Amino acid sequence: MLVVEGRREVKPNPSCKTGSGNWKEKRENIQYTSSCLITKGLHSWKYGRFEVKARIKTQEGLWPAIWFLGVNGRWPSNGEIDLMEFYGGCLLANACWGGNTRGRVKWDESKKPVMSFADPKWDEKFHVWRMDWDSSSIELYVDDMLLNTIDLTETINVTDRGPTNPFQQPHYLLLNLAIGGKSGGDPSKTTFPTRYEIDYVRVFQKEADTRKSNAN
Repeated sequence: MLVVEGRREVKPNPSCKTGSGNWKEKRENIQYTSSCLITKGLHSWKYGRFEVKARIKTQEGLWPAIWFLGVNGRWPSNGEIDLMEFYGGCLLANACWGGNTRGRVKWDESKKPVMSFADPKWDEKFHVWRMDWDSSSIELYVDDMLLNTIDLTETINVTDRGPTNPFQQPHYLLLNLAIGGKSGGDPSKTTFPTRYEIDYVRVFQKEADTRKSNAN
């Protein structure tokens, strides 16, 4: 079991720089700690079925995620796939790529309120998030419920900061628990420590897709 634990604790900010106006650098101390697992430079995949069994807490201030980034190009033109994000009371299943001008983002978004599951103990249970990805589409599921389908004939970068179609290249995986921020919300009343638990991550690929991934 992989456990990403978020804690409310004061620690020196290792990125602090006196006089900096950058929000990451101007604070002397940090108020929360968490973690992120990243497979960049270790493992990446092009196409396949991806399954993640996990348990998340659905409290205000928490922002757990299962997501992927393309290995080539600058964000957002390298492509981002959000198999799971939670914040604002909703599960999100998204993809984004480069917009019409440099720095602009084009999103294909889906939001599903957790309350719509009609299960008051939904966040006490493990759930399976699944991505089915091939050359034509990306389908994102939770517990076999389809949340979003991304048509890959439409995911074309207009700018030159990444590949023409970022979802025709390998992506690496990120598992993280963000805390607070504009999306995560106010964590001041959130119960800590909090746990984001991952039972497993499984990747299934056809032999032809495995050869394509290894060639990139």
